[in-house]
Order: sequence, then structure tokens, then C-alpha cells
Amino acid sequence: MILKRNWALIFVTSSSNPIKPPSSSLSSTSLTTAHSVLTHHGFPIGLLPTGVFSYNLNTTTGEFSVDLGTPCRLILPPDNYLATYSKKVTGKIVENRIAELKGIRVRAFSQWWGITGIKINGDDLVFEVGMVTAKYLVKNFDESPQCEGKKHSSS
Repeated sequence: MILKRNWALIFVTSSSNPIKPPSSSLSSTSLTTAHSVLTHHGFPIGLLPTGVFSYNLNTTTGEFSVDLGTPCRLILPPDNYLATYSKKVTGKIVENRIAELKGIRVRAFSQWWGITGIKINGDDLVFEVGMVTAKYLVKNFDESPQCEGKKHSSS
């Protein structure tokens, strides 16, 4: 099955509240926020909702976990799909690729789909649901979405 409509998932970071991972997880590039990890690997910040509580990154293997504090529901651009993020999102990040992704689902075509990977292909983000893929322009993820019911903090 090929999804013709584009749907998106978000793997974004909080730029307003930087969280440092344990020092043993930091590389010489000193990645200090989940946001900087995304951009360092070629991704836009809008793949994770605002308000990331903490994250952990193994700079050798690329394995990561992002703690959002609580589960999150949000609407994704540009087609206004409902998405859910588990309290904890995990995967493996390398240059232009997120694999083994767990903890993000999107509702499309009256069904929930778990996003298993995200790749960058030129100006597109390619979202993977098993063997099925869908594309969205990277520019749709320039800003981090906000979880429903949470107020944005400027501190």
C-alpha cells in the first residue's frame, strides 16, 4: 500500500528550556539540547513538540531517548493530522536518518500508524510506516508544535 497523502510526525526539541544529557553522552561537539541534536544531524526542530523534559544520546551508536514528561497529542501541519507522542520516544539518529523510531503515531485514513523512521531526501522529509512512506516538505517543520492543553513557556 502506498500513501498518496502526506502525513507527518514530529521529532522536535525544546529550544526554550535546554536540557543537558549526562556528560558521558556528550561528544566533542557539545550537543546540549535535543534541538541541537536534531539540527546537528540535518533535521528541522519541528520533529519534536515543545517542552522536552530531558533526553539521552549515545554519540557512538546514535541511540536516543527523549522524555516529554507526559504523553502528548498535537495537530501536525500541513494537513492537520492528529499525532500522539508517548511520554518516551526512542530511536537511532545518524546524519539525515532516524531509524528504529518508537513512540510516535499519526492518525491518517481513519487508522493509527506508528512512525518507524524518518529520512531527509533533498527538500523532503520521508516518513516510514514499515514499508509504506509519505513525504512532507522540510519547511513544514521549521517550528516545534505545542502539545494540546499545554501553555508555551518563554523561560
